[in-house]
Amino acid sequence: MSQGRPPTPPTRDLDHPDEIAEMVRRFYQDVAQDSLLGPIFNDVAQVDWNEHLPKLTAFWNRVLLGIPGFAGNPMRAHVETHEQAPFTPSHFDRWLTLFHDTVGGGWKGPYAEQAMALARNVARVHSMHLTGEAFEWTPDGEAGDPACWSGVITAEIQPGN
Repeated sequence: MSQGRPPTPPTRDLDHPDEIAEMVRRFYQDVAQDSLLGPIFNDVAQVDWNEHLPKLTAFWNRVLLGIPGFAGNPMRAHVETHEQAPFTPSHFDRWLTLFHDTVGGGWKGPYAEQAMALARNVARVHSMHLTGEAFEWTPDGEAGDPACWSGVITAEIQPGN
């Protein structure tokens, strides 16, 4: 790409497992290196990224494409981490900003929009459960209404469901 040329806008959507895997990889690479979130993931939660990325990919495949394979309770791990290093609105804001930047920088379409709405709801549900306060976020002050996915976020999801 020549210098000074505007970046090519994204042309892909998150409508295939390979696209979701790439989005998850890019996003959590940024999270792991972030000055605010990196220490939470790397030092407090001591995430083994080789083990965790496939679980995160399975989660997003499940909620976006309906592909079975995710087993777990996302809230449980966050409760344990929150007990060691309490989450604040700044953590949720940074997580959503990085997610929005990652998805917006590589994908567009209905699945990408759904992923961004779901991420806002993940933050809202986790914030309410962990801190007792709802966290609402919209990019650049735009009005937005998160999709209602709280049942997916708080429920145990077993393979084959």
